[in-house]
Parts: sequence; structure tokens; C-alpha cells
Amino acid sequence: MIDEVVTGIQGLVIGLSYLGLGLGYVPGFRMNRATISLISSAVLIALGTLSLEQAWEAIDPGTIVFLLSMMVINAYLSYSGFFNLALLYLLRWTRSPFGLLVLLTVGTGVLSAFFLNDTLALVSTPLTLQLARSLGLNPIPYLLAIAGATNIGSLATLSGNPQNILVGSFSGISYLDFATALTPIAIAGMGVQIGLLWWLYPEVRTLTPCPPNPLPRLRLHRALLIKTLIVTSFLLIAFAVGLPLADSAFLAAAALLITRRIKPKRVLMQVDWSLLVMFSGLFILTRCVQSLQLLEGFSGWITHPVGLLTVTTVLSNLISNVPAVLLLQSLINPNATESWLLLAAGATLAGNLTLFGSVANLIMVEAAAGLGYRLSFGEHLRFGLPLTLIILVLTYFWIGLR
Repeated sequence: MIDEVVTGIQGLVIGLSYLGLGLGYVPGFRMNRATISLISSAVLIALGTLSLEQAWEAIDPGTIVFLLSMMVINAYLSYSGFFNLALLYLLRWTRSPFGLLVLLTVGTGVLSAFFLNDTLALVSTPLTLQLARSLGLNPIPYLLAIAGATNIGSLATLSGNPQNILVGSFSGISYLDFATALTPIAIAGMGVQIGLLWWLYPEVRTLTPCPPNPLPRLRLHRALLIKTLIVTSFLLIAFAVGLPLADSAFLAAAALLITRRIKPKRVLMQVDWSLLVMFSGLFILTRCVQSLQLLEGFSGWITHPVGLLTVTTVLSNLISNVPAVLLLQSLINPNATESWLLLAAGATLAGNLTLFGSVANLIMVEAAAGLGYRLSFGEHLRFGLPLTLIILVLTYFWIGLR
């Protein structure tokens, strides 16, 4: 009887934890996803669901090291001015409304394939707003373009977003195999996005150049940029030849930290420590779910590609994509490559479904609101819903039926 009560309390704690993770906060308290996952883990350990040693062993060190290392690399690329340089270079090619839409979609999509997508959203949003205002354009379709492209582009590689990093860690799929399978979906998805925005916003259809205006001022740290690009190039080569992802990224981050040009504190401040804490807590929370066998009801669904894509998409919007991947990974055979690819695709593409589906969306909408441009849930949904459904169907036919 006592065991049943304890098990019920454990299940209740897990349910409330995922509810809080889905909301991103706890009403009446100053708590975010990181603290929710950490507190939930502590309570479940106290209830005897896992021992402290088992909880520690549940945390995957490869994933944490890979994510931390990529954050350090992204910080150096950002400080050196690389992202702004890349985007401004692209924008020199055209000043027509439709040309800008295409370039922003392709530019942010390609960059997001190699570097964590949230960084691209942070960098490109203010640049896009400044550019649109200087050219007298409605910024909303362009903001939707960069938010959608950062999600779609990040699908192409294992280093594009945190959920892909998880999939790579659990599945053992090589960097090149993953890119070969999902890059065509990312390319097709960017094409679908351009077509949808062209249809939804008639003002972007023209190829007539806008009156010339000076582009935003570019600030570069040339020496730091050269060093960072050299290290990053070697890192991408290491990924391509099949060297261990976490080890390679860790060494690249260490090489960049050996510098006289920027204080380590400035770089480490750019590391999203809350995300790392959330990941650690989620690993523990997921192990608790597995120990209580709470996922048996999903096992029948994920055996079919449509079921796996559906469950992943729904869960990713209910509890966020990283928790969804951590929950579902225990139900997938390590050798089931197609299932892992579908899991990565579903979790990533689900970010475009609603305004709250990804951090990139939230960064974009908050930045727009700060300058007086309001993007409603409904306006985003009329773009995000068809975009997500179309690309998921393409994914099903490309991966699920091959």
C-alpha cells in the first residue's frame, strides 16, 4: 500500500514537472525550465525513484560537453563579428523585397546548419529589424523568415541544434550520414517557406530594388575572426571525417580559449548555463520516467513513421523539443537509423508550428515587440501550421518510405 502511494506521488511529480516544462514557468514562482528540471530531479531522488549515484550516471557527459563546447565556439564567432559579416555580405547582393526574403532565408538557414540556431536568431533579429526599417519594409515576413529558417536549417546537421546533438549522442549516426539524410529536407523546407511567405505577404513579391540606404555598420575583430574561422574549419573537417563529435568540439573550444584578445569571463557569460542545467535535470527526469515504465503507451505509436512523427511533434509543442527527444529516445532501437532521423526531424520542425514552439520564435517576437511590431499567435500560426505540415509530409516520404 505504501509503495503504491509513493509510486503515485512519483508519477504526480513527473507529470507536474513536464507541465511546468511545457509552460516554461510555474505560476506564482520565479522558476524557469532549468530550475523546474533541477527541483523535480531532487524531489524524485528524495522519494527514492533513483539514488543520487544513479541520477549522476543518468547524465550523458558527451552531450553536455558537446553542447558546452559549441556554445563557446558560437560565442567566439559572435564576438569576432562572423555572423553579422556573413549576413551583411549576403545582403549586398540585392535590395529588392523578394530578394531580401530569399537571402535571409537561405543565409540564416545555412548558418544554422553548422552553428546552434538560437545564436543565429539572437544575431540576425536586430540586424533584420534595422535593415527592414531603413528600407521602409514591413519587418514581419522577414522576421518569420529568419525564425523559420533557423529551425529548418538547423535540421541539416548534428551540430545545428540541441535535439540533434542528443540524437547523435544516442544513435551513433555519423555527422556525414546525418547530413546526407536530412540536408535535402532542409533545402526543400526553405523553398517551401519562401513560397508560403510569398503567398501570405503580397508586399514581398516585387523584385524592384528599394531606395539605397547605408547598411548597418559592421564591427569586426579581424585577428579573432581569422583564428576562430581556422579552428572552426578544422572542427568541421573533424566532423566530416568521423572523429568523435564531443571530443573534437571540446578540443576546438579549448583552442579558442587560449587567447590574449578577449577576457574569458565575456565568453563564459555567453554560455547558456541554464540550458546545461536543464539538460542535466532532464536526463535524470527521463531516467525516472523509464524506471517507472510510464512510456509503455507510446511504444505502439512509434513503430510506424507517421506515429513517430506525430508523437514527436505533439510532445515537442507540449513539453518542448529537448524533453520530448529525451523521453522518446528510450523507445527507439540504437540501430534504427530511420527512426532516429524521424525523431530529429519531428522535434526540430515542430519548432515552427506555433509561436511558442522554439526559442528562436520567442527571440524574434520579443525583439519585434520592443520596436513596436506585434506578431500575434494567430498570424504566426497561419504561417507555421502549413509550413510544418508540408515539411513533415516531405520528411515522411523522404525518410519513412525509403
